[in-house]
Amino acid sequence: MRTFINPDKSLWPEILQRPLLDVSGLYETVQTVLNEIKQTGDIALRKFTQKFDGVDLEDFRVTEKEIDEAKNQVNPELKKAIELASANIEKFHAAQKTEIRKVETMPGVTCWQKPVAIEKVGLYIPGGTAPLFSTVLMLAIPARIAGCTEIVLCTPPGKNGKIHPAILFAAKFAGVKKVFRLGGVQAIGAMAYGTESVPKVHKIFGPGNQYVTAAKQLVSMNDVAIDMPAGPSEVMVVADESANPVFVASDLLSQAEHGSDSQVILVANSPKLVEKVKTEISLQLEKLPRRELAEKSLEHSVLIVMENEQNTVDLINEYAPEHLILSTKRYNELAEKVTNASSVFLGNYTPESAGDYASGTNHTLPTNGWARSYSGVNLDSFLKKITFQEITENGLKSIGPAIENMASAEELEAHKNAITLRLKTIKE
Repeated sequence: MRTFINPDKSLWPEILQRPLLDVSGLYETVQTVLNEIKQTGDIALRKFTQKFDGVDLEDFRVTEKEIDEAKNQVNPELKKAIELASANIEKFHAAQKTEIRKVETMPGVTCWQKPVAIEKVGLYIPGGTAPLFSTVLMLAIPARIAGCTEIVLCTPPGKNGKIHPAILFAAKFAGVKKVFRLGGVQAIGAMAYGTESVPKVHKIFGPGNQYVTAAKQLVSMNDVAIDMPAGPSEVMVVADESANPVFVASDLLSQAEHGSDSQVILVANSPKLVEKVKTEISLQLEKLPRRELAEKSLEHSVLIVMENEQNTVDLINEYAPEHLILSTKRYNELAEKVTNASSVFLGNYTPESAGDYASGTNHTLPTNGWARSYSGVNLDSFLKKITFQEITENGLKSIGPAIENMASAEELEAHKNAITLRLKTIKE
């Protein structure tokens, strides 16, 4: 981990640079796979599942029997944890519902918005190095609350062709009925275009590796909407003398173990605190099963000593972290100044793990600085809003002349006539 002491602002872009992956040829490769899926459907899915996942599958859909049997393969304590997390996620996202409010912008002119669920949504759940059943809850629960009529879930099969039972249990518990053994680019292509087995959806959600991210970006240009741009996971921890170095180290490592391309950043107000955290990282790292992945992540992670509080605020907003943990005395004051972050965790007893699993907030978040312009997944992500307006005769009398003038000024006479003809009828 590299360490910087009160770095000049001119150096921040270089210091905060995310890990760069060699993506030369990536989009061309992914587009080739997508093209074949679009052209040959299930035939291409079988081909690429065998090639990339090492599994020969005849049927991609997981049967109801398999889903029901998964319940018996999940230990009772994990079931209880999933149920608790689900209740919190449901409560938080249900509270995001809004009432329809009709607004009379002027007498006789009424406008309103109506939220309507996106009918068909696709959820991508990574398998890879860890079965992310928590992501099932984060995506399926708000989709169900929103009222999406068809929820399609794709997740990579294991070498035995099966799906991790915790993923299937979470899917059933969250109300998902269509689950497919599909991973990577082939899953995104199947949901984007539709095949003999997999229904086409209108919007795709979920994180993934660089191939999944590229596939989502490519299909979003013409065929389907996506939730957001997303890349490797990241965390920034801001700490002062009130922070517990043991906690800080654990937060950094919890993010580092996601993968070798994850990034962790510590911003502390003293060199002494940085050294304590480094020592604790070394101690905790020894005991981690995913130590090798975490070590690779730490190679391109950063420790920054920042003694000026305003510079700390500016650094946070410059980086726009996916996860931001504020382990400081006056964390509420600091939080008020944050304008660029996906999800913020306040105080020494609010670890990022809580948001990842069970506090209720959503863990599907924009990364790579996209927090400057995107929100994380929420109930609105699964809704579209249709506007309505109703104008009475008196309302048209009031607003009509302004519309005629504006249309005439833009030289759009048909627009003007749509008003003039109506006004003439009213006068008659």
